[in-house]
Amino acid sequence: MAMIPLTRFKTMDIYILVSAVNMQLRDEYSSLEDLCSAQEIPADELRARLEKGGFKYDPGTRQFK
Repeated sequence: MAMIPLTRFKTMDIYILVSAVNMQLRDEYSSLEDLCSAQEIPADELRARLEKGGFKYDPGTRQFK
């Protein structure tokens, strides 16, 4: 399955974004920092966008919940 590029994370629907991020963390990357580095997006901005949408990052499960 092709990865959804996260370059437009600032304007993506929040539910599509959290789904895409969690899927990529599960299937492709070992950490949020690895995902953001590979996608060339700022981790702090991605985290802030998802937190604004009500999702908090859990490093133990590598998921936003």
